[in-house]
Amino acid sequence: MNILSIGVLDFFVQEAVGFKRLLRAFCVNLYISLVSVLLSIFFGILFGFIVSKRKIFRIVFKIFLEIVRIIPIFAWLFLFYFKLSGKNGGLSGTAVSIIVFFVWGTFEFSDIILSSMEALPKHQYESGLAIGFTYKQLYKKIIMPQIMRMVLPNAINLIVRMIKTTSIVTLIGVIEVLKVGQQIIEYNVFKNPKAPFFVYGFIFALFFVACQTVSCFAKFFENKFKI
Repeated sequence: MNILSIGVLDFFVQEAVGFKRLLRAFCVNLYISLVSVLLSIFFGILFGFIVSKRKIFRIVFKIFLEIVRIIPIFAWLFLFYFKLSGKNGGLSGTAVSIIVFFVWGTFEFSDIILSSMEALPKHQYESGLAIGFTYKQLYKKIIMPQIMRMVLPNAINLIVRMIKTTSIVTLIGVIEVLKVGQQIIEYNVFKNPKAPFFVYGFIFALFFVACQTVSCFAKFFENKFKI
C-alpha cells in the first residue's frame, strides 16, 4: 500500500502539467454537455407540449424518435461531421458534437415530457378548471408540479448519459479528456507501467464529480416539487 501511495505521489508530481491538461480537456466535455443539455431541455419541453396537442404530431415524432434511438450516437457524429465540416471550412468538431447531442437530447427530453403528460390523469385538468382555476393557475399549481416529479428521474438519467457519452467525441477529432489521457499514457507507459491506472482513475474521478453534482441538483428539485 505504501509503495502504491509513493508511486501515485511521484506520478502526480511528475505529471502535474499533464493533469492540468486533463482538467482543461474535461472542460471541453463539460462545455459540450452544458450547451447541449440546456438547449435540449428548452426545445424538449417546447416540442413535448406541441406534440401532445395533435395525434398526427405524436405519430411523426415517434418515427423520428426511433430513428434517433436506433442509430448509434457515434454514427450520427460521423454523419454530421463529414456533412458539416470539410477542407473548405465548415463547423468544428466541437460544434458538430453540440449539434448531435442537442438533437439526441431534444428528442429524448420531448419523449420524457410527452410520456409524463400522457400519464397524468385527464381528471386533473378537469378538476382544476371545475374549481375555478385559470389555465395559468392550473399548470402552475397542479399540472407542472406533478409532471416535474415524473420527469426528473428520467431527465437526470439522460443528463448523466449525455455527460458520459461526450467521451466519444474524440472520434471526430475533438481534443477532450480521454484523448489527452491517452496521450499522457502513451508518453509515460514505458517509464511507469501504472500510468493507465492513475490517468484513467483521475478521469473516472472527474466524471464522478460531474455526475454526482447533477444528482445533488436533482435532489434539490425533487424536494422543491414535492406535493
